Amino acid sequence: MTIDFSQYLACLKADPAHGHAQALESSYHEAARVMSPRGLEHYLTGIRAMCDLNKGPDLVLTYVQEMPGVAKEIGEDIIPDVVSALMKLASHTSGTVILMIMATLPLAASRLGDIELMRGYLNLLHQLAGKAPRGLRPMMENIDELLSKLTLGGLRRWALWGAQAHARDLDGQLAYFGLQTESSRAVLQKERRGTLFVDNQRKLNFYLRALWGRAFFMRPTSGDYESRVGLKPFIEDFQIHLPDAFDTWRGIPGMEIYRAAAAHCAAHLVYTTAPLSAEQLNPAQRVLIGLFEDARIEALAIRDFPGLKKLWLQFFTAPAAGDEQIARHPLLDLMMRLARALLDADSRDPEPLVNASAEAFRAAFAASPEDNRISWIAGVEFYNRVVQVCPLPSLRILEDWPIPYRDDNDYVWDFDENLFIARGLGPLPASQHQVRRNVSVMEMVNEVDCELAGDDAQEIWTLSTPFWLDQEGCTINELEGREPVSDPYHYPEWDYQVQLYRPDWATVIERRQGRGDPKTMEAILTKHKPVASRIRHLIDALQPQGIVRRRGYEEGEELDLNAAVRAMIDIRRGVMPDPRINIHITRHVRDLAILVLMDLSQSTNEKVGVKEGEPGYDEAPSILDLTRESTGLLAWAIDSIGDSFAVHGFASDGRHDVQYYRFKDFDQPYDDAAKSRLAGMRGGLSTRMGAALRHAGWHLGRQPAQKRLVLLITDGEPADIDERDPQYLRHDAKKAVEDLRMKGIHTYCLTLDPEADRYVARIFGENGYAIVDHVQRLPERLPAVFAALTG
Repeated sequence: MTIDFSQYLACLKADPAHGHAQALESSYHEAARVMSPRGLEHYLTGIRAMCDLNKGPDLVLTYVQEMPGVAKEIGEDIIPDVVSALMKLASHTSGTVILMIMATLPLAASRLGDIELMRGYLNLLHQLAGKAPRGLRPMMENIDELLSKLTLGGLRRWALWGAQAHARDLDGQLAYFGLQTESSRAVLQKERRGTLFVDNQRKLNFYLRALWGRAFFMRPTSGDYESRVGLKPFIEDFQIHLPDAFDTWRGIPGMEIYRAAAAHCAAHLVYTTAPLSAEQLNPAQRVLIGLFEDARIEALAIRDFPGLKKLWLQFFTAPAAGDEQIARHPLLDLMMRLARALLDADSRDPEPLVNASAEAFRAAFAASPEDNRISWIAGVEFYNRVVQVCPLPSLRILEDWPIPYRDDNDYVWDFDENLFIARGLGPLPASQHQVRRNVSVMEMVNEVDCELAGDDAQEIWTLSTPFWLDQEGCTINELEGREPVSDPYHYPEWDYQVQLYRPDWATVIERRQGRGDPKTMEAILTKHKPVASRIRHLIDALQPQGIVRRRGYEEGEELDLNAAVRAMIDIRRGVMPDPRINIHITRHVRDLAILVLMDLSQSTNEKVGVKEGEPGYDEAPSILDLTRESTGLLAWAIDSIGDSFAVHGFASDGRHDVQYYRFKDFDQPYDDAAKSRLAGMRGGLSTRMGAALRHAGWHLGRQPAQKRLVLLITDGEPADIDERDPQYLRHDAKKAVEDLRMKGIHTYCLTLDPEADRYVARIFGENGYAIVDHVQRLPERLPAVFAALTG
């Protein structure tokens, strides 16, 4: 393939026969072998960008020759990131340093081995360019040694330590980053890890292929930047993600840990053929069920390859001296002993509960080894027994129990059927889809004596109008089939540590909650009669006045006859007439769309002002009750004004299952159907605020209104079960608010957390929130806040 490089190499025109044509042609052929047409387009655009930097022809030629090797190692999607990073660095450092960075990128790509780690590496270079620009050149001269000994997290800690220690000492920067000082070598040795993934990835691939005769895709993941704790292994989209380094653990070398982790994750992929139901399970129950599921898939693997038992068993027989975490928490000790008893049938434990649980599970496994429901049953039974003999530690402690080779078990759970499909297990066959068909009343009447369709029915019937069953207290549509669930909506999340989006990281699923009595919402108006009276005055002030005519304008839509007659009289008298003889017509129209978004997490079920066990606890209102009352008053007020509005809610159970509820949509009237949905709302799970705000903004962005507002009602800060860093979800929520603001959508938060000053101003801005100190005042505060925002 021949291509004219002249349009891309404007900076080389000074040398007409620039002698680089053959090298450029050869590099382009190599790029064409490893890149798609889209990647080639980015590649050529990058050539033009390198020319525009005016850093000399060597940088352009180095980019042309080295970028195909980078793309071959970690994928062509890194090309725009590399070009952007080099252009940012151009304003901080010299062309020679940028040339060295570009020349060493293939080495960095081969050592890091993952596109996300490479993006973190580029971000680190940008940070150093601002903090220690004199250290970049010596660091690039020693990057081979650094990347051969350090993970990305270790490199970052080593570099930032030197940047901070020698912030004002330029000669010290040169010596530290050139590995010429004792402190530099000492920090390097401290951050050095035992066994690196990139050095053993090929061996692990052959190891798994030798066992199961198939290829497994493995990728490295970087651990926490601030601590030397790596991420746990996990499985996502049929890929095994392993930490980029393992230290020796209780005398077991890092390579043995890699073999055990890779084999364990591969066993999940081979033997997990159906998901486990997570419905009505708390996180502790899921951890214990996962313990039995790990034992099941390992038993299946050992059945096929008996040598794996020795590989895995050493992690439970290694001496655990000095392990304070297990010593402090009896349940962790029971879990470790139970895991060994499940793996080794010959071992006997002094605790009868451990032996009984292991024997019962082995009996169930002998009867149906391929059925993972035996793990679900065994885990729930063990949980019910263990809560009676020892207290439960926190979820963080349960999930971090010290077995380094086992994964996080997210792969085995089915939080929702559509979610399981979205996680990479493929679409359901057409024969297994459940079809909802609208039928006539007579067709339904002819079949009404038959059993209603269940969860496994391929076709269910629905009516366009409700058909109420008195005995069940609901309609046939609600009883037919499984609960209808929307397609998954994927949204990015902002990672504040690397200042990048995690694409399609959170999954939002729209669900339905149960219905209640619509008279409950009518009773709210009666209960809060004084508040409703004040709201009525607010409504009168906010209602549009229609067409308003104002006199005394030189230009206008109509002629003011009285002013025109006076002007003619002045003309006849020889006096200068008043030219303001027109009427200006203004039309008062409130073009507003508002979405009330309610936080329906588990904390909303807490009682207000009364602790459990105190007198009056059962009769005290919960935060959810007050949220329902205030939302009911606000919905009545907005409906009376005539503004377009919707009432939605959300809760979350990890990033894969952000549950979103639509109680009233913009195109629906505020009638008994909407009131019954509001009356039936309930709270549960966690608060992944950023994903819910993005989905609410998507709904609101479809409304043709000049002013659009998301009014969030929450009782706490963003949090979720799969995220331990409290700052992560706060920064993501802040980024979601900023993204909505760029789309012309305003966000306001009404929080019930008295300590919200710590975080809510950083998320929503100084004027974007209000704190209700007394939760009981929420019903009267919310309509007033709405009036102030939209009046």
